[in-house]
Amino acid sequence: MTSLDKPTEDREADDARAVTEAALFEAFGGVRGMVETVLPGLLFVTIFTINNDLHLSAIAALAVSLVLVVVRLVMKDTVKHAFSGVFGVAFGVVFAMMTDNAKNFYLPGMLYTLGLALAYIVTTLAGVPLIGLILGPVFKENLSWRTRNPGRKKAYAKASYAWGLILLAKCAILFPLYWWADTEQLGWVLVTLKIPPFLLAVWLTWVFLAKAPAPIDVFAEMEAAERAEQEEKAGREAPDRGHPAELVGEGTDAGSVPDGDAGSADSRGGRHRRA
Repeated sequence: MTSLDKPTEDREADDARAVTEAALFEAFGGVRGMVETVLPGLLFVTIFTINNDLHLSAIAALAVSLVLVVVRLVMKDTVKHAFSGVFGVAFGVVFAMMTDNAKNFYLPGMLYTLGLALAYIVTTLAGVPLIGLILGPVFKENLSWRTRNPGRKKAYAKASYAWGLILLAKCAILFPLYWWADTEQLGWVLVTLKIPPFLLAVWLTWVFLAKAPAPIDVFAEMEAAERAEQEEKAGREAPDRGHPAELVGEGTDAGSVPDGDAGSADSRGGRHRRA
């Protein structure tokens, strides 16, 4: 490796890291996604801590979730993270209202976290890491990493295990509190644990993917194959104009006979006339 190659490789590595950061930011919602995840629960536990009013706390949490969706719609931004927050809050409100137990506001989210942790681990054991299924379309590689990019599949497996174990550790803290702590204690601990485990999992994912081989852009491959097919089809449909010499020969055949034949014809014609 020469000294001239190193800057190029460094730029390529920096570009790969930048692409990975952008993809993770898009996939997990970035700063706004984190705010939309934390704010409803924070509002619920704050209001409940102040006045112990389940209905007011639940309505406020649901209302702020709907406002976040409306804001995204007005700004014509993606609403998937805001909608997921609305559904999570709505389930929590329903559980809490039906059981008349404010602590159950957090139960659907806790069960979802447990299920997601198991999904990360089980899918990785099955050879289809969940984080690869999530990020594959974002990196425009779809499932090509499964068979064509083993180094990338290994990175996805490590990242999925990291997500699964981090979420399981979070559940190990929350579920005992659900049984033994009061609503305020559970709520504040849950709000506190919203962001740090998430950031840790995202950071580990970035570390694993930054060291992995570059993704295979299957969309670019399909576009290239389509262009090649169109060019080949256009080549087959183009008229066969032939060689210029052939065009000359065709012109003489279509018109009079060659000069030599004409001369012989004239001589024969002359002999016939003399006869």
